[in-house]
Order: sequence, then structure tokens, then C-alpha cells
Amino acid sequence: MAIAGRFHDGLVADVHKVGLEYEHAGSAGTLVIRAEDRSELARWPAADLYAVPSRKDELRLGANGQRTGARVAVRGREDVARVLATLPVLTEKRRQQTGREVRLAVTATLALAAVIGAYLYGVPLLAGRIVGLVPPAWERSLGETVATQMESSLNESGGFEVCDPDPDSVANHAIARFGAAALEGTGSPFAIDIKVVKSDIPNAFALPGGQVFFFSALLEQAETQDEFAGVLAHEVGHVAHRHGMEQLISTAGTGALIGFILGDMTGISVAAGLGSMIIDARFSRDAERQADAFAAHTAERMDFNPAGLADLINRVGADDEFARALALLSTHPLTDDRKAALEILSQQRPTGLEPPFTAAEWTAIRSMCEQPGALPQAKTNANDRTGKSSN
Repeated sequence: MAIAGRFHDGLVADVHKVGLEYEHAGSAGTLVIRAEDRSELARWPAADLYAVPSRKDELRLGANGQRTGARVAVRGREDVARVLATLPVLTEKRRQQTGREVRLAVTATLALAAVIGAYLYGVPLLAGRIVGLVPPAWERSLGETVATQMESSLNESGGFEVCDPDPDSVANHAIARFGAAALEGTGSPFAIDIKVVKSDIPNAFALPGGQVFFFSALLEQAETQDEFAGVLAHEVGHVAHRHGMEQLISTAGTGALIGFILGDMTGISVAAGLGSMIIDARFSRDAERQADAFAAHTAERMDFNPAGLADLINRVGADDEFARALALLSTHPLTDDRKAALEILSQQRPTGLEPPFTAAEWTAIRSMCEQPGALPQAKTNANDRTGKSSN
């Protein structure tokens, strides 16, 4: 007895009511599709049949070698069961298809888990090694892009303005000399570029490629040369160890790896949109400890107390909720082990060395972000180091 069904020939939208019959032919067989008048519309070899996704209690069949839209549909639980019983090849193909789908789902899940694991754990762990493969010219380009993004972010929140744009002023000359001296002997491929900018956020950070930004609100809170020099040397340490590039790779994750593989490290694909984020980002604990150790080593050569860094971080974070959320304490968290290490290093500080700034230079630095005329700065000769500062 034929099984009732509906037939789409794949040529027109008409649907034909048909009867389905099965003819045995040795080990194979053929599905015969007949119209209501018993005329034969199509013959589909059973080996070519396959099930097409359909609604509940419906079986839709297609066949290899037929028109793309050609379909036979059988509705009703009993009729569907009869077809499956008559055509066991369909049951086997369904089982195989289900197995493929399960394997595909498992593979996709494992692949997704691997990508997530690489993004969360693998890339940050590899970032330090990847940094060594990044050409310095690329890193400088990335740093410039991030700096542009950061300046744009600061402009949106109230403006970006360099406190003293004159590179030959007393303050800028002294800061540049300090940065160059701190970086000397590290083998760094970068020239340090330190800018003091006006901002209500007490913070300081280093970008890839040698740029360091010191915010005026933090400078205002620095009471001694030790505190200012400690933070400055800490940021130079981040430049020396290329922590900014390492952080970018960790943050950008797989995008940075793809960019590196494709040679697209111009800064556009990796660094775009990261300027505002890097202001509030944290280096890893290992990076902070490395920068602390660098600052302490610099203090040995330039005669300032590395514990001043800890003093300034503590003072900034104790002011108010805003400071704690956005200031140096947030971006450079002062853990107990870091504070203890800095205090031990400060006890080993040698004496009798020339301080990093003269009295005149420190006065000029302290006033460089004030309104013009408050404490006028005169140009200084590079060799003017006669006035001593009492930290």
C-alpha cells in the first residue's frame, strides 16, 4: 500500500499529492513517486536518498543527482515510521549525520574553549616573549597611535594640554636629562620622551616606544624630589622592560597575534581604541616589581630614596574615593610585598652622590603647570648644577 506524501519537483512551486512505493532490486531499491492517477513522476534510488531538516512528525527527503529543490514530504507519525522501516538506509544515514553533528559541536566547543583560554591565559603568558620579536620601529608607531587615542580621550574629558611646551625650559631640560640618565646602560632601543600634562587625575604611565606621561595632579602631590624621581624612574623602568608593548599584546589578545603574523603592526588594528583604556590599565605584578627594581637601581646611581615612590602612592590613594578609583594607587597597586621591598632598598641607598635635580630645577618642575607668571622659569644652561636640593 502506497504511503501518502507531497512532492515538489524543484521546477515550479506547485505541490503534488503523491503516493510513495518502494521497489526492491537486489540489495538496493528504488523509491517510486506516483501521482494520484498512478502515473510515475520520479524514481529515486534508495542509496541516493537523504533526510532534510523538517518539523516534528514530518519526514522530508531529497536525493543526490536530483534538482536542488526536489523534495518529498511525509507527514504523520505512523507514515514517517513506515517510510523509515521500509528504507533502513535513512535510519543509518540519520545516525551518521547525528554523529557528525555531535562531533562538530564537540569540536566547535573545544575550539571555542581553546580560543577563550588562549585569550585569557595563553596570550598574556606569551606576551613577554612576543615583545622581543616586535621591531622597535613598529613599537614606536604603536605608541604614537595609543598616544593619539589617549589625547583624544583626555580632550573629551576636559582637554589635553602639555604644561610646558618649551623643550629647553629649566623644568623640561632637567626632566629630559633625568630620563636619559635613568635609561642609560639598559640597551633600550628607545629615546625617552617625558611629557607633563595638565589633568585632574593624579597618575603617570608609560606607553610603548618610550613615551611617558606625568599628570599635573600627581606632580602637585609630590612633596619631595624623592617622590617625583621615584615615580619617574618607575615609569622609565616600564619603558626599559617594554611593559607597555607587553600590555598591549596581552590586552589586544588574538588581534595582536593576528596583526603580528600578517605584518599589520602599524598601530591601526591593534592599538585603535586603547588610548582611554591604557590610562586606567594595570601592569602585571611582575612588571610592577621589575619597574620598582629599576627605580631602586636608578636611585643608587642618582641619589634619591626609592621609598618615595611608595610614600606618594599612599598619599594619593588616601585622599578620596575619586583618587582611589583613578589615581596611581589603582593603576600601580602598592601591595605589601612591593612596599616592603622598596623600604629595604631605600635602606641600602648610598650617600654622597649628587641629587637628581638642583634646587632651581626642582622649583621649576614644581611650578611648570601653574599659570604663567606665578613662578617664572628662566632658561638654564645644561651645565648649571650648582644649587643642591634637600629632597
